[in-house]
Amino acid sequence: MDDLEIKYLKSLSKQYPTIAAASTEIINLQAILNLPKGTEHFMTDIHGEYEQFNHVLKNGSGSVRRKIDEEFGNTLSIKDKKSLATLIYYPKEKLDIVLQEEDEQSIEDWYKITLHRLVQITKRVSSKYTRSKVRKALPKDFSYIIEELITEKAEVQDKEAYYNEIIHTIIRIGRAPEFIIALSNLIQRLVIDHLHIVGDVYDRGPGPHIILDTLCHYHSVDVQWGNHDIVWMGAASGHLACIANVIRMAARYGNLDTLEEGYGINLIPLAAFALDTYKDTNCDVFAIKYNTNYDTKDLSMDMKMHKAIAVIQFKLEGQLIMRRPEFGMEDRLLLEHIDYENKALVIDGVSYAMKDVDFPTINRERPYELSPEEEQVMERLRQAFVKCEKLQKHVRFLFSKGGLYKVYNSNLLYHGCVPLDEEGNFKKVNVYGQEYSGKELYDVLDHYARKGYYSHNNLQEKLKGQDIIWYIWAGPNSPVFGKDKMATFERYFLEDKETHKETKNSYYRLLDKEEVINKILREFGLNEEHSHIVNGHVPVERKKGESPIKCGGKLLIIDGGFSKAYQDKTGIAGYTLVVNSYGMRLVAHEPFESTESAILHESDIFSDSIILETSRTRQKIADTDIGAELRESIHQLEELLQAYRDGILIEKGI
Repeated sequence: MDDLEIKYLKSLSKQYPTIAAASTEIINLQAILNLPKGTEHFMTDIHGEYEQFNHVLKNGSGSVRRKIDEEFGNTLSIKDKKSLATLIYYPKEKLDIVLQEEDEQSIEDWYKITLHRLVQITKRVSSKYTRSKVRKALPKDFSYIIEELITEKAEVQDKEAYYNEIIHTIIRIGRAPEFIIALSNLIQRLVIDHLHIVGDVYDRGPGPHIILDTLCHYHSVDVQWGNHDIVWMGAASGHLACIANVIRMAARYGNLDTLEEGYGINLIPLAAFALDTYKDTNCDVFAIKYNTNYDTKDLSMDMKMHKAIAVIQFKLEGQLIMRRPEFGMEDRLLLEHIDYENKALVIDGVSYAMKDVDFPTINRERPYELSPEEEQVMERLRQAFVKCEKLQKHVRFLFSKGGLYKVYNSNLLYHGCVPLDEEGNFKKVNVYGQEYSGKELYDVLDHYARKGYYSHNNLQEKLKGQDIIWYIWAGPNSPVFGKDKMATFERYFLEDKETHKETKNSYYRLLDKEEVINKILREFGLNEEHSHIVNGHVPVERKKGESPIKCGGKLLIIDGGFSKAYQDKTGIAGYTLVVNSYGMRLVAHEPFESTESAILHESDIFSDSIILETSRTRQKIADTDIGAELRESIHQLEELLQAYRDGILIEKGI
């Protein structure tokens, strides 16, 4: 045993100072290895749809209802099962309705029946966990009582009377409503052991801030950054091009309230500038794609703000592209090619008709230069983003719990793609003078993104990192974007629809080639025989017969249109992937009406399950990444045990 090993074991001995303490922990960890693995839940491309997100989280993609079916079978009617499920999802709201409908005598009977049922479900969902883990999840106020109710008491002769008396006392002292809420929340908590968000919490829908508030308090979660997340992260760092993109998209989808009310970001400087500068300007091209909650009285102002920030964005991106020639994006320098007299964009001698060339702030000689007023607006907006406490909290969460990819329990998770060339080889990408591909490309982009947010002492390095964040959002070789260009300018201004096309990376053409998928899995250190890729970003058009299952099940694209903006295209309202000790199940969701309807009418989301894989034997914690960590801990504890027995270390406190 060398000096380094002894030094480590001495450190470990502070935690386990005796043979008995080390032995007890070894026995405990060995027992945990033989428990069933926890349920993993994968969601992607949520795009601000907070009501549906919260409901899917509460029902565990149908897991709660399955537990009810398993526990009660045919002993409960469908109506009673629906009522119980709704109570578990929305305990406080459902209790309010029940208390209004029931009289004093019947409410006591309802409490008795409901509490017994909830205790049974709690027993079932907690059975795969150690007592210690369940204890940590218990609500503080009722931890002792719940533990008594869900733990088998071998020493109690009349168990039924014992449990009935506990429940009777809870009702008699007026604590039944609080206890029902506590049990329901505990069931929700135990149904999902770990949550994976495979990118794109932000944009399109109205509530990304609500989703992130939920995730910040979630018990176990990781996030793979999507392109829409990364641009918000860049905006939070104070990067002007990212800020302009975030505001433009919020304006385009009628979601400026997300910025103003959700995050408290002051948009008055932009509004005042837009109303003055664009008061006599045609803004028809900048129509708002609003939803039913949008207040149309703001339409004219929002269109002016939309145009103002779009023009600023194109200028700022032009400056960035010229600053970073290594990005190879000179083809996106389009403002200099506008022929104002003929209302056209002229590229390589080809003229494309433009819908709008009325840009009062563009200097034709220096088209990418912000006007003094635009500079002032952007500086005030930069200050608002950087000083927004809630946004900074959410973005720090994304950095601490997230990354561009994750390897977890033999699954490789990323939002977009691994950039490939035409032949299916990893594409080499120039990042500040060095070429990277495959996993190395992901790692270096992740590294620079963190610099862009966290670096404060070296402003040059910070700007390099911020520019990389923008590149991850829109660059042609970005693994998260995965297209040859972002045709925002063309979609706004050019009549010719051919110019709107964005060509996907070769990755998407080669998804069903096993040799390509195997090569990607090996690149990230995974066994190609037993591993999967879980992917988001590109909506699967199920209504056209497209399948989310690629390459014989080795790759799963789980973007099924969580965002309402994509549901006409996909024909469903999103997929979630559920991986538990029995195998893998892909769940397709029908559109969610509203939280109010789910509570009043007990209408759950109808979900259609596809069984992808079934394990021959039930998977244990020993088969997971946590299992590997536990085995390493057991090995170290056994070394400590031997050191005590050999006299190399002396037991303390005996």
